[in-house]
Amino acid sequence: MELNKRKAIRLKSYNYDQTGAYFITICTKNRKKLFWNNVGATIGRPQKISLSTYGNIVETAIKNIPKYYPAVSVDKYTIMPDHIHLLLQINSDKNGRAMHAPTISTVIQQTKGYVTKQIGFPLWQKLFYDHVIRDHNDYDEIWQYMENNPLKYFNNKE
Repeated sequence: MELNKRKAIRLKSYNYDQTGAYFITICTKNRKKLFWNNVGATIGRPQKISLSTYGNIVETAIKNIPKYYPAVSVDKYTIMPDHIHLLLQINSDKNGRAMHAPTISTVIQQTKGYVTKQIGFPLWQKLFYDHVIRDHNDYDEIWQYMENNPLKYFNNKE
């Protein structure tokens, strides 16, 4: 019996600890909706989103990324019911040299591990989606996508 191989989505020969911006999406296992409280009906746009206990733990983990990895900043994040989006930046020092930074994989692995430990059970899909942001236009499009994702979720739900 031949097993299907996953399609490689990472850029070959790309160093994922070099300076630059990265768009990351991490999903819950089986897309289980764990991060929002039940918010009820909406008319055209979401009310203030209320994070669940698990969602608050995820938010704490995201906010702690720069604390544990000073070379990594979180430019933006969006917590959806069953996934999260991160816009991460690996920064350079004042002379433009890359700061000592972990790889994106290490940051994500440690963040997922923190959340799992706090919650007490594994809740993440094994892998995550990453996209190397290539230019300012790409960055702006991703920013807008993240900004509009909760509204899109509510509009598709109705």
